[in-house]
Amino acid sequence: MSHPTLAFIGTGIMGAPMVRCLLREGFAVRAWNRSQAKATALAADGAQVAGSAHAAATGANLLICMLSDGPTCTEVLFGEHGAALALRPGALVIVMSSIPVDVATDHARRCAELGLGYLDAPVSGGERGAREGSLAIMVGGTPEAFEQGRVALAAMGRPVLVGPAGSGELAKLVNQLIVASTIATVAEGLLLAERGGADPAKVHEALMGGFVDSPIWRQHGQRMIDDQFTPGGPAKWQLKDTRTALAHAHSLGLSLPVGTLVDGLFSALVDAGDGDLDHAALIRQLRRHNRLPE
Repeated sequence: MSHPTLAFIGTGIMGAPMVRCLLREGFAVRAWNRSQAKATALAADGAQVAGSAHAAATGANLLICMLSDGPTCTEVLFGEHGAALALRPGALVIVMSSIPVDVATDHARRCAELGLGYLDAPVSGGERGAREGSLAIMVGGTPEAFEQGRVALAAMGRPVLVGPAGSGELAKLVNQLIVASTIATVAEGLLLAERGGADPAKVHEALMGGFVDSPIWRQHGQRMIDDQFTPGGPAKWQLKDTRTALAHAHSLGLSLPVGTLVDGLFSALVDAGDGDLDHAALIRQLRRHNRLPE
């Protein structure tokens, strides 16, 4: 089965392993990244490395964007020499970054004006999920656009169409609020075990298989026990997402007290200089809060 020509914009911590999943499934991928070396590293896996986002997208049937935030996606897609302007008529743009809901709906409108399809398809599962092709992919857009992008999305994980454009980003905000709150609770629990005189590693083992068990308990709990915070998901991006979620909740007239408290903890973590560490490093902030050694 032949696949459409695919441009992939943004080959960082998440993007690079996602590209490798697409290559394994037989896609011809033209990759571009603002830090060129990150894209060049994919040449050995079979990717073509483009000199610009516009060059990567030229004549492509499908463009996937995995950049850091909404303004960056907007500029790369629609700015001067924007990548969306170089696509084939009828091509599909899939933004897999975590961006505000209103930015996603604006992207959908702009793509429609250019005769392009659009999906917002943020992901959950971290670097490990990206490597394994097992990401949870929350998709907003039309059923027709979803069918157009389904095979590519399925190469990277499990895509589910959750509603019209913007709905994927809304689902990701739900995900990020729950992830952030769970990380905070796991950190508090392990800190309590440690200070109470139990072996946190044994408590971690004992609670597996019960109601507490989850990927966050297993993966991030282990990171906290090992003090290993090389980022899969940097804390500064977790803060970006909780801020976005709370702003969207406010626009709907909602107050989310737990999310607000957790957002404050991540804000303090980033302000303390730990923004580039994995979001599991929140336990460091709880130690600082309790005047304990980090």
